Formats: sequence, structure tokens, C-alpha cells
Amino acid sequence: MAVVTEAAGSDGPMNEPSLLHPGLLACIATAALAGLLFGFDTAVISGTTESLRAQYALSDVWLGVTVSSALWGTLVGALGAGIPGDRFGSRNTLRILALFYIAGGLGCGLAWNWESLVFFRMIAGLAVGGSSVLAPVYIAEVSPPAKRGRLVASFQFMVIFGILAAYLSNAIIASLALGAEDWRWKFGVSALPALLFLLLLLRIPNSPRWLVARGRIEEAVRALGRVGIGEADARRETETIGASLAVRTDRSRLSWGRHRKPILLAVMVAGFNQLSGINALLYYLNDIFAHAGGSLSPDVQAIIIGVVNAIFTAVGMALIDRIGRRTLLLIGSLGMASCLVAAGLAMGAMLPGWVVLPALIGFIAFFAPSTGAVIWVYISEVFPTSVRGRGSAVGASTHWGLDAVIAATFPAIAAISVSLPFFFFAAMMLVQFIVVLSYFPETKGVPLEEMERRLGVALE
Repeated sequence: MAVVTEAAGSDGPMNEPSLLHPGLLACIATAALAGLLFGFDTAVISGTTESLRAQYALSDVWLGVTVSSALWGTLVGALGAGIPGDRFGSRNTLRILALFYIAGGLGCGLAWNWESLVFFRMIAGLAVGGSSVLAPVYIAEVSPPAKRGRLVASFQFMVIFGILAAYLSNAIIASLALGAEDWRWKFGVSALPALLFLLLLLRIPNSPRWLVARGRIEEAVRALGRVGIGEADARRETETIGASLAVRTDRSRLSWGRHRKPILLAVMVAGFNQLSGINALLYYLNDIFAHAGGSLSPDVQAIIIGVVNAIFTAVGMALIDRIGRRTLLLIGSLGMASCLVAAGLAMGAMLPGWVVLPALIGFIAFFAPSTGAVIWVYISEVFPTSVRGRGSAVGASTHWGLDAVIAATFPAIAAISVSLPFFFFAAMMLVQFIVVLSYFPETKGVPLEEMERRLGVALE
């Protein structure tokens, strides 16, 4: 997280830690593991929809309510995570959320009726929403500026890996012929990686930026040492961070007047992420492929989508600090719009049904390195340190609120016209292209303190 410009009164620029330093790797990997749980818990539902429909005699409307139940929890978790994250630190709050992940997985596996299933899905959702705010914030605050994009994007890569793991887990459990209630195992296995996440969180330090903000300078110096920064540079780093915070002692509240542009950027990048239709398509992927038909089973086609998602998220990680966030968003917008139109035409029988799989593969190939890789990076970058948790919560809650609404209404709208959702999502991607082109600044390689000046926050 070392600032690459010279600190006032220093003898030269501070050195960035090596990405191979064990301490830095441990911090990034642990926080990114929250992404795996995020992806697994949100995607696992796709392999249970038919079982749940039969188990609880659910109509299209009530199936939508069931699928979206976790998402209302994510909305609450995202809205509520910023304050404890800023007050108690991202790492400490993530420890509590790890317990929620464990309880959510075990509770869904042991659910005794529909109401208890929905309750524990909401508990898991609280963990997903909270960690979607705090894990990227933690990674951003310990990352070297020149590498911050790809390191924060590692969180998104683990989200995608979690989605793929959910598809593979669903397929494996389905192959075991465990009976009508195999959905319990599909939900319950998520408790194991959640336990690992909790144990790893006990071994990483608090964010040095948060420690400086709390006046715990010596702890911040030790934390910087654990991520690979020498003591002399660490002390200069804490002085730079402290000076940046000192000029804003009266600006510790998230304010529309002071933080208008960061808020708008966070809301728009998160909103367009969901208006691409990504999560609705992932939640109902098996149902979509069942409708389209084809020689491959829905489970196998879902795994193909998951693999493509992982590959192209890795592509996004490689490109995000080279060609930048804004360029990726622009390219992705046009590509996604084209693929969604093709998928909509195929779902409506205006093109052959087999077109759905390559169209969705193309959609994922454009989504993953663009808005998929950029969203959590951008949200974690644009807010000042003193309000980063609360600001990130604004972006994340926008993401999850739209996700819940779209997931809840998708089955009913698709029942009216199976092509309509795809055409709507395509139109939203064209709108995203225009908005990004006209309003979004590039943030690659910009130190977090410098970001405030560029966005006008420090000048207001």
C-alpha cells in the first residue's frame, strides 16, 4: 500500500512491497476467500430451484421470492457493513461475517421448513453483503497503488471461482443420487470453506490505514512490516497517511455535498453491473438451458459458463492495471449488448436454440474482464479513507438491491416473454457505454490519497 509519490520531508520515494511477500500474499488471499464464499452462496441456488419448487410447491412468483431471499439479506448486510467496518476495522468485522457464513450454510442444510430455509438464506446473505463491502476495502488498503487493480480484482476472481465451485459441487452431489433432498447437501457444504475463512482471518493484521486513522501508529508500522515494507518506509508511510487524514478531521461523515462524485460513480458502476443481467442469468442458468434445449445437460452447460467466467476474469485481472478500468467498461458494454440480443432472439425461437450457449459464453467473456473485474476495484478506490467503508456500502447496497429486485421478478417476466429480460439487459449495456464514455474517470495507478484530489473531494 506504499504511496509511490514522495512524502513531505522524505529523502526519496517509498518502495512498494513485492507481490511475492508472504505477508502481503496472506492478507490478499484471506480477504479474497470472502469472494469465494460470496460466489458459492449466491450461485448454489441455481442447482436447487427445481428441487425447491417440488419440495415446497412453489409457483413462479414464490420461487422468485425464495431465490431472492438471500439477496435481501445481502442488501441489509451491505448497508450495515460500512459503519462497523470504519469503526472496528474491516478485518475484525469480517471475522463476525465468517460466523454468519457458517451459520447460513449449516442452517440451510438443516432447514425444517420453507420459512427456516429463507431465514438462513438471509443470514448467509448478510455475510455476502457485508463481505462484498469490506473485503475489497481491506485489499485496497494493503495493496501497492500500481498493483491495486489486479489485487482487488482477485476478490472478483474468487467470486467467479466460487460460482464455478458451486456449479461443480451441484453436479457432483446430483450425480450421487441422494434423493429429493439433495439440495440440503448443496447448501450445507459451504460451511467448510467458511470455517477455513474464519481461521485464516485470525492470522492477518488490521489495515494499516485504519490503524493510523485510530491513532494506533506503532501497530500500523508493525502491520506495514508484515506486508513487506521496511520500518523506515513504514514510518514515512504512516506520516503520509496521518497528514492526509489530519486535513480532513471534520470530514469523517459521508456527505453528498463533499462526496457527490464518488457516490455517483459507485452507484453507477454497481447498478450497471446488475443491469447487465449477470446474476439473474446465473441464478436461473439451469432453467434457461432447460428451456433452450440442446444435447448437453443444464448442469454441464452451467459448468462451461463457470469455466469461461473464471478464464476471462483472469484476463480482466491481467488487463485492469494496463489498459485501465474505463477502457474495459467501454469494450465490455458493446460486447455484452450484442451477445444479449443474440441470446434473446434464440430464447424467443427467432434463432436456433443452440445459439443460447455460445451467446451466453460470449456475454460472460465480455462481462468478466469488464464490469465483473472493475466493480469492486472502482468502488473501493473512489472514496476517502475516513469514509471508505460507508462509501463502499453505498455502492454494494446498490448492487444487491438491484440484484434482489431483478432476481425476484425474472421468473414472472420471463413467463410473459422469455426474450424480454435479455433485450432489456442489452439496452442497459448501451446506456452504460454512453455514461462511462461521458462521465467516468480513469483510476489506474492513482494513489488513494491522490484520488481524492482528482475527484474533487479534498477541494470541497
